[in-house]
Amino acid sequence: MEKRVVVIDGNSLMFRAYYATAYTGNLMQASNGLYTNALYGFVNMMNKIMDSMQPTHMLVAFDAGKQTFRHQQYSDYKGTRKKMPEELGMQIPLIKEYLNTIGIKQLELLEYEADDIVGSMAYLASKEGYQVDIISGDKDLLQLVKENITVHLTKKGITELDDYTIDNFEEKLGFTPSQHVDYKAMIGDASDNLPGVKGIGPKTALSLLKEYHSLENIINNIPLLKGKTATSFEENKDLAIKTKFLATIYTEVPFDFGIEDIVVNKPNYHELRKFFEKVEFKSFVRKLDIEPSTESVEEVKVEYNYHINDLTGLDTKLNQEQEVYLDIELDGDNYHKANILGLSVLVGEDVYFLDKTQLFDNNIQKFLSSEQPKVVIDAKKMMVTLANLGLEINNIVFDFMLASYVINPSYASGDLKTVFENFKSTSIPYHEEVYSKKTKYVIPELEVYAKYGMNKVIALKEVKPIVIKQLQEEDLYNLLKDIEIPLARVLAGIEINGFKVNPKTLEAIRVGFIEKQEKAQKEIYDLVGHEFNIASPKQVGVVLFDELKLGKGKKTKTGYSTSVEVLESLKDTHPVVELILEYRKYSKLVSTYVDGLSSEIFTSDGKVHTIFKQYLTATGRLSSTEPNIQNIPIRTEEGKIIRSAFEPSNPDGYLVSADYSQIELRILASVSNCKAMLEAFNNKIDLHSSTASKVFGAPLEEVTKEMRRRAKAVNFGIVYGMSDWGLAETLHIPQWEAADFIEKYFMIYPEIKQYLNETIQNAREKGYTETIFKRRRYIPELSSSNHNLQKFGERTAMNAPIQGSAADVIKIAMIDVDNKIKELGLKSRIVAQVHDELIIDTVASELEIVQTMIKETMEKAVSLNVLLESDVEIGKTWDLK
Repeated sequence: MEKRVVVIDGNSLMFRAYYATAYTGNLMQASNGLYTNALYGFVNMMNKIMDSMQPTHMLVAFDAGKQTFRHQQYSDYKGTRKKMPEELGMQIPLIKEYLNTIGIKQLELLEYEADDIVGSMAYLASKEGYQVDIISGDKDLLQLVKENITVHLTKKGITELDDYTIDNFEEKLGFTPSQHVDYKAMIGDASDNLPGVKGIGPKTALSLLKEYHSLENIINNIPLLKGKTATSFEENKDLAIKTKFLATIYTEVPFDFGIEDIVVNKPNYHELRKFFEKVEFKSFVRKLDIEPSTESVEEVKVEYNYHINDLTGLDTKLNQEQEVYLDIELDGDNYHKANILGLSVLVGEDVYFLDKTQLFDNNIQKFLSSEQPKVVIDAKKMMVTLANLGLEINNIVFDFMLASYVINPSYASGDLKTVFENFKSTSIPYHEEVYSKKTKYVIPELEVYAKYGMNKVIALKEVKPIVIKQLQEEDLYNLLKDIEIPLARVLAGIEINGFKVNPKTLEAIRVGFIEKQEKAQKEIYDLVGHEFNIASPKQVGVVLFDELKLGKGKKTKTGYSTSVEVLESLKDTHPVVELILEYRKYSKLVSTYVDGLSSEIFTSDGKVHTIFKQYLTATGRLSSTEPNIQNIPIRTEEGKIIRSAFEPSNPDGYLVSADYSQIELRILASVSNCKAMLEAFNNKIDLHSSTASKVFGAPLEEVTKEMRRRAKAVNFGIVYGMSDWGLAETLHIPQWEAADFIEKYFMIYPEIKQYLNETIQNAREKGYTETIFKRRRYIPELSSSNHNLQKFGERTAMNAPIQGSAADVIKIAMIDVDNKIKELGLKSRIVAQVHDELIIDTVASELEIVQTMIKETMEKAVSLNVLLESDVEIGKTWDLK
């Protein structure tokens, strides 16, 4: 195999990866808010390099800062460079962590730039007989091309490379690699803030190099030059020499390691998988070539007896009053639509797999509905799938997925095998090794999926004591036992009940939205003067920037960027911009919400059975999917129109909605013990008006709508760590005014400032924050050396305890409301939970009881030193009319 060294300009590659998607507005984010688009592009490029070049050795070089010898020689060097976007800055530690995970050597040095590290390693490897490939987007590195050094410049985004070799270099550029710095010294480089020789352009520079070969020779022959060229060189020769020095890559950086230390080895795929799951790169997880783990696995002390579709002896064992471990096997991810393949049961040393028909055995049904303790992997999935068969399961005492989530929210993400391996090595395979599901599940032979299911419950039994111990040591067991597991049963009931949606109303809404979309389309065509594809960002860009000349526009690889942010900034320049935004709005409303809802209505009962994800978010909040009813716009008229399609199950029934009023601010007031804020809440004074009154020094009755609007923005923004810049952007006011507002805010609410500072400090020391009910959120970003990442961690630390506590309160309220419904023997049922709102499908005769019950129950769900208030509304549809 050819010895091949690949040296990568890390800074260039990560900038390229970031801007390849940033200009299109496609800034990928993980569920914890971290931006990941640059990391995603970087990983893609690394995969391409590994596949196409198959390097035996590799080094990635990064810039360390502005202390290099060039900055010391020339203080304005790169002085015009824009500040790195915060969204990119927070990704640099992830990029470096990725390189560490795959075992690729990386280097940064304060005295030298990445270019110097690249050049020095390239020359070192070249001297030792290696074929060297340099990857960068920086043309400065072209000066390094030699007989066995090829420079590959990123050409299109980060997916295509333009190769420069000793054979094609002069043909491409018109000069030799060694003349590259002479050329740059003459024409200058705006990106590095290098002036060059004033008045000398590319054509003149090329002509001079052909005749005189080097900058020094040109300067020595100034008397032979003509006119302005001679004058330019005479006046700028010292600057040109300095520019050449600054542009020349230093190739003798002293390394404290050798070529043998940058050997490319096969990565640890299990660690790489964990990394991809942490940053939520599911496509990369699926592509991984997972090898058998080389880690030492504890010897299994118990020899289990396997029984497939054989109930012999099971009845006797199920009556021995010991814990039983269960898991359900399905042929799809959506358990409302999937078929049950069977049930795995572990009791004692015997593990059974029962197919769907055997679940109707009288003894099995009796066991499932009994009070015998049951340990499961996912309680809600188990309850819903069995209920779909008309079967009931009771007394689930432990849910592995919820326990993992309670210990650390990130532990519950990824494949089940990975979730298990957060605690203990396991022999169960990865899910995709059992079921192929590129388009749909491909079901293997009975013996294969039965063995898979049985091995899962064995793993469950082995991991349970480890998980329980950690829960108890970290004071998290009550959170699992008293909130999450009881909530799973409530959510199962909500999902089974479903939420009635009127398809005729939806179709009428669809027609109405399309009419408005078509009206906007006609007006756009009239204003522009011709038809074009408004759904095409490329064509919209041409119309706005080339035809209408609405600014310069930001060019991307596919045309101009026409993201929402770009269009919002252009709204005042031409009426067509507002209409394009209008057109897009109705297009999204139809495709995402109206059509999305229509496709999820079950023909059997005319309802949607949304899945409430209980172990997904880092905050403890619930999320919903298939369909996602939590992202239906709340405050817009269009959102209300969509909600009007949701109805009570019975024509004479009602929907009762109860929504916590300012729950996060009330929790902030309580945990910070902020006297002024507590006084406002407990005396039922409008907090935003009260805040405005204090900040602006006006009597409460003289507070204007604008004053209240500003106070509201800072009240809510402060919980999310809003800066003066962020407040200025929100309110469209000068930054100094926003800074003054925040300063006054903390003067009237000093306890909040103290609480937020202490919360950040505690999180730094512990590595996590806690809610009122001990729910943890780990924040590794706080210990990052990267400033932007630290700031992100601080904002997260401020918000996590508040948002997480609010999530806990609504969960407790759901449990209490559900218990109250059962206690009162009501026929009404909870059908949805959206943010801080509970919706009850209410029988007409129970309307008054439900209204009173839900308000009282929600307001008494937890005991704080602040009053909780819930606003109750009723309606014949969910738009509450």
